[in-house]
Amino acid sequence: MSVLQSLIDGIAQGAVFALVAVGIALVFGVLRLVNFAYGELITIGGYTLALTSDWPIPLSLLACLAASVALAVLTERVAFRPLRNAAPATTLVATFAVAFSLEAVWRIAFGVDGRSADVLGGLNRTAISGALDVRWITIVELVLGVALLAALGLLLNRTNIGLQMRAAAADIRTARALGVRADRVITFAFVLAGLLAGVVAMLLTAAAPLVEPTFGLQITIFALVGVVVGGMDNLVSATLGGFALGLANSLLGDILPADERVFLPSFTFLLVIIVLVLRPAGLFRSRSAAGVERV
Repeated sequence: MSVLQSLIDGIAQGAVFALVAVGIALVFGVLRLVNFAYGELITIGGYTLALTSDWPIPLSLLACLAASVALAVLTERVAFRPLRNAAPATTLVATFAVAFSLEAVWRIAFGVDGRSADVLGGLNRTAISGALDVRWITIVELVLGVALLAALGLLLNRTNIGLQMRAAAADIRTARALGVRADRVITFAFVLAGLLAGVVAMLLTAAAPLVEPTFGLQITIFALVGVVVGGMDNLVSATLGGFALGLANSLLGDILPADERVFLPSFTFLLVIIVLVLRPAGLFRSRSAAGVERV
């Protein structure tokens, strides 16, 4: 495989990881909540695509987005809002509890063998062949990743709700005193996170349509690690961290011999440890900025 081919595939995977990282960082920014249950928003999107695979494609995609957003809002209202003033360790454990509870629900409802969600399987066709082999899904991942991140940047910097989210992220108590409706801002952050999770579910099922109870778990763990590597206190650095980890994971997968790719997560996490030892504040955070800016 050529270096250029590896880079194209790696950048596409990095774009998907970046979308997951943004979803995690948005909620962390306004609520200081590390949401380990984020993968379940991706999983329910995948199962919704499987259940609606015989619907017209636009309706199936809309149902996927709606399911991910609905579960995001439901978990915020039922599980996280009552614990908003609890200790960080308590809310952290709560996210684990929500994740494992929902995974059990998927196992009971859909079994452990997985469901096929072949709604966007046509995107696996080759778009460019020859020296480079590029599938349509690779192009879609790149374009959609850039478009969504740009739209999110515009929303946060050019709209009133974006300004309120940034104010809440900087200091939610002061923002409340100045008239920011915290519940509205936090709910909106969960809605955005759910939308991004639904999009990620579409992209993942287009590349590999089998949806299992742990469908969204692995990419969430990798993206969460990417957020930490990039710097959790800043949305841009967290996004870059997610992108960098996705790119590194893809490139390492291409470099490793086929019989050693089972150790790919080990090599990736070893790289993460080295980065955190050298840059504990985050790979994309300056030491002077650490602890000052949150979104």
